[in-house]
Amino acid sequence: MKRIAEWEGLPGAMLLGSALIALGWANSPWSGGYEAFCRMPIGVRVGPFAPLASLQLLINDLLMAVFFLQVGLEIKFELTAGRLRTARAAATPAIAATGGMIAPIAIYAAIAGRTGAAHGWGIAMATDIAFALGVMRALGSRVPPAAIAFLTALAIIDDLGAILVIGLFYGETVSPGALGMAAAATAALIALNWTGVRRLWPYLTIGAGLWCAVAMSGVHPTIAGVILAMCVPGPPRASVDGAGDFLAVETHPDRGGDSPLRRLEHLLNPWVNFAILPIFALANAGLGFGGLGLAALASPAAMGTALGLLIGKPAGVIGATLLAVRTGVGELPDGMAGRTLIGIGMLAGIGFTMSLFIAQLAFGFHSAMAEEAKLAILAGSSLSALAGALLLSLGERGSRGCR
Repeated sequence: MKRIAEWEGLPGAMLLGSALIALGWANSPWSGGYEAFCRMPIGVRVGPFAPLASLQLLINDLLMAVFFLQVGLEIKFELTAGRLRTARAAATPAIAATGGMIAPIAIYAAIAGRTGAAHGWGIAMATDIAFALGVMRALGSRVPPAAIAFLTALAIIDDLGAILVIGLFYGETVSPGALGMAAAATAALIALNWTGVRRLWPYLTIGAGLWCAVAMSGVHPTIAGVILAMCVPGPPRASVDGAGDFLAVETHPDRGGDSPLRRLEHLLNPWVNFAILPIFALANAGLGFGGLGLAALASPAAMGTALGLLIGKPAGVIGATLLAVRTGVGELPDGMAGRTLIGIGMLAGIGFTMSLFIAQLAFGFHSAMAEEAKLAILAGSSLSALAGALLLSLGERGSRGCR
């Protein structure tokens, strides 16, 4: 049991297991129970405001805000004290992530055109970091450590792009009053940071109010998690002006171990990996195949999503990486030879969590196009995982790689 608990691929395995349970449940004689489970009313109401009318909304709006908080903490640490703290270190994965977002969007837009599926253009742009790293780590020593670090950095930047897209393009009608309340809460969080407050509870208390304000504003409430993460203090900044560390650059990553940011990240990691993400998969991956025929696979939403993940993601990641290396803007770490880079590009096509989330936001819960996109996400992510794992397991066999 101890070896299982310490297995680095366990979060990805639990995510996959939850998705399989959801699929089995949704296609069983008890499928009605699955629908009842997802739509279970939970009765959360503050005056006339009832943002969480069902269990699925609780998961997607509140629990996923905690997930975005954890992702935001990781992004901030990597930018201020980790792998991405210098421009040169961040250049190649940033360019690779950008290419890996643009190419799937272009493929989806070309297929969907001006149809009703066009609003789902963001579905295929995101990489599921838990799944992708889970597959890579399950291969053990056959994958060089540099490849894991590169995919991690790429996925972190990719997540940042997905977060921005969700916040800007997949919200609802904006309420200026609620948006003003959210701005005031954000200002209070920044003030806490700049005045040197290092305890977590003031940030979490104001963060809860921020979430409520953002939920009422029409912007998707998960963005509150990212805003809170950017304001939680990281490693102390050595500077002459004595100012706080808000988005500061720290040149010694080992000094951030006991910062509020790292404490909160370590506190959230097991809850996100072993509870929130599996619960999200259970509530969102249940696709009933009974009403979906071959025509569903040929629909614009399904075709654009599947090809975006399976072809767009690797083409964008590999092409942008080679461009960065050939132009001298970036560099590849040792061990990142041709086949390894292609394998990483394929694993980047595992969209799953983020893709399912954006599909629900783009098309609404239980709509026909959401179900078509969900089918394509499962197919495209599965094929990407298999292809990437196969390439990485074969190794380089003496290839000298890109220079």
